[in-house]
Amino acid sequence: MSPKGPNTGDERVTVRDVAARAGVSATTVSRVIKGDYPVAQATRTRVLRAMRELDYVLNVHARALSGASTQMVAFVLDDVTGPSFAYVAKGVEQQATTEGRLCMVCTTHGDPARELAVVEAMREQRADAVILVGGGSLDDAYVERMTHFAHALDKAGSRLVLCGRPPLGADVPTTVVEYDNEGGAYAMTSHLLSQGHRRIALIGASADDLSTTKADRGRGFVRAHQAFGVPFDPDLVVPAGFDRNDGYDAARRLLALGAEFTAVFAATDMVAIGVLAALREAGLRVPDDVSLAGYDDIPFAADLSPGLTTVRIPTEELGRTAVRLALNRHERQHVVLGTHIVVRDSVRPPARSR
Repeated sequence: MSPKGPNTGDERVTVRDVAARAGVSATTVSRVIKGDYPVAQATRTRVLRAMRELDYVLNVHARALSGASTQMVAFVLDDVTGPSFAYVAKGVEQQATTEGRLCMVCTTHGDPARELAVVEAMREQRADAVILVGGGSLDDAYVERMTHFAHALDKAGSRLVLCGRPPLGADVPTTVVEYDNEGGAYAMTSHLLSQGHRRIALIGASADDLSTTKADRGRGFVRAHQAFGVPFDPDLVVPAGFDRNDGYDAARRLLALGAEFTAVFAATDMVAIGVLAALREAGLRVPDDVSLAGYDDIPFAADLSPGLTTVRIPTEELGRTAVRLALNRHERQHVVLGTHIVVRDSVRPPARSR
């Protein structure tokens, strides 16, 4: 009986079918697929040709059970619609392609429990790297569980990558690619203080928040006030999420309380857009009445009216570096990328000092 023709979708082509078409053993086909054992180039060419002719599809579940890599990196983020996340994802995908890997995107919707579940699933799938993007949780139970997964991934030959968040601990096997989060907040707050602002509202971050991103930005805000010898009003620190509506609602609450402030430092640019809308509804002009600053430097921050003064994060570089280091572990496995202020038109000295 002659070997099978192309797969019509009615039945799954097996390794044995490929072996029969190529005139080799099933073991040789497996070695070509795994790439973990020397195979003569002519034999390898025959096997690959047979796989194409039969439309052989690799069973990734069987590959994972065998202990082989799936040639995949997993990219785990809060929300695919976030502008900053999208540019980190671009960097991840570009570098994954360069490294010959596929990229799988998983979302958590801000749920730490779901993030843990996704990491466990990717460990079972034997992804070459699991890249967690954005702030992590400082909750003890979360840190303990994530530390366990870092060791489990390392034992399986994979890697947990923390992208845009701090390390889990000195002895935890992870790749860490973070940016100077606290330094960026310190620099922006210092810029506002140097402009003469003494009543600055912080919306969307707090030094005691359980989110690493929010806590770092809150600490930078506090540290700048301390460096300038200017006390800050805790009532002007308003917790909020990182979206446009979160900023809008938080600013409206602050205005309803009759709080006095001459500047707002929003924890993200999306929060700043919401704050801008609330200030305009209240009849306040930016920057004539209130200065406004953001964080992230998302693409359309420059196109707002006025252009938003913000902190720039090297988003694409974060993604590229995360993949490169995870797949090339002879390189240093903890790097901190810089941030810097982008000055536009939304900040000026308070009216009374002009």
